[in-house]
Amino acid sequence: MSDQISDEISKVVDAKGKSCPMPVLLARKGIDEIESGQIMLVESTDAGSKSDIPSWTRDMGHELMSSETAGPVFTYTIRKK
Repeated sequence: MSDQISDEISKVVDAKGKSCPMPVLLARKGIDEIESGQIMLVESTDAGSKSDIPSWTRDMGHELMSSETAGPVFTYTIRKK
């Protein structure tokens, strides 16, 4: 993730240690707490989030800006529609 995007993050959702469906549920709660155009970062350790978060993002019309893996942590950067 670029430093520019890091500076723009409005909300961080920590879903580490949570299993399906909690990462998506926490992401949905988090996205409701930010304004259109703002950026949210979601961190998860659930392998299912690799497909669940991108699918949820696409289904809701938000923009998945990045998806990264660092060790056991999957990180998703999402811009709210």
